[in-house]
Amino acid sequence: MLERVREEGLLASDRPLVAMLSGGRDSVCLLDLSVRLLGVEGVTAVHVNYGLRDDSDADEAHCAGLCERLGMALEVDRPRRPEGPGNLQSWARDTRYAAAARLALGRNALIATGHTADDQVETILYRLASSPSRRALLGMKRRDGSLVRPLLDFTREETTAYCQERELAWRDDPTNAGESYARNRVRHRLGPALAEIHPAAARNVLRTAELLRDEAEVLDSLVDAELGANGAERGTIELGRLSELPLPLRRLVVQRLADRAAGRPVPGAANHADEVASLRRTGTAMLDLGGGVRAVVERGVLHAER
Repeated sequence: MLERVREEGLLASDRPLVAMLSGGRDSVCLLDLSVRLLGVEGVTAVHVNYGLRDDSDADEAHCAGLCERLGMALEVDRPRRPEGPGNLQSWARDTRYAAAARLALGRNALIATGHTADDQVETILYRLASSPSRRALLGMKRRDGSLVRPLLDFTREETTAYCQERELAWRDDPTNAGESYARNRVRHRLGPALAEIHPAAARNVLRTAELLRDEAEVLDSLVDAELGANGAERGTIELGRLSELPLPLRRLVVQRLADRAAGRPVPGAANHADEVASLRRTGTAMLDLGGGVRAVVERGVLHAER
């Protein structure tokens, strides 16, 4: 595992690393591998204690003990849970990424998570069921800006074996064993059901996603060609040219414009591609694309804006 992570090059020796540490086996494996590759001076561990479970402080203490064993400091964030209704998992996810980003920003550091191949399969299956878009099948990227996932080619079984061989203890989150969250139901029901249909189901899902990511690069290059200008994306296109494009490419162009305007994915923006192409080409015309973004045509030229 050490050599494969080294060869992949996601953990660059010329940049410090912020490793997200929950205390589970995957994050423990990630932290130990990172320290072995970059040294303790090149890695900062960050743990978020949400205070949502009775044993949250025990998780924090475990992470502190691990970092002490490795000879490194641990940064701990203790956010206050917002009052009122809301998606608790989304809040927790946003909170831990924000904590890592704050640490990484001032150090020009990469951020590493312990996502594994098992997480990738579960993510793809969950998104396939909940999100009607091409993105659902692409899964998580090994590198997404400053975020890296060095364990994405390894299974949970492999990270477990690594920790056992290195005599590294970990903490199991008891909420992962329940089925109150949709992600857990994918893990405990859907995954095993697919394995009963075909023993290579998980590998086939991963291979399909890999092929689709390769093909997505080709599609993205076609969008680049329509929106590119001297290597820099313009963010505009003549409405007449948009109307001439094949419908699949037209959808991708509209989606790219919406995502670029929002600074994040805008689910469903591509569904409005035909409506956008039908906007009038004289004066100014606008169309809501969802997600707080609208298409705007001015004198026959299309762009998207918040």
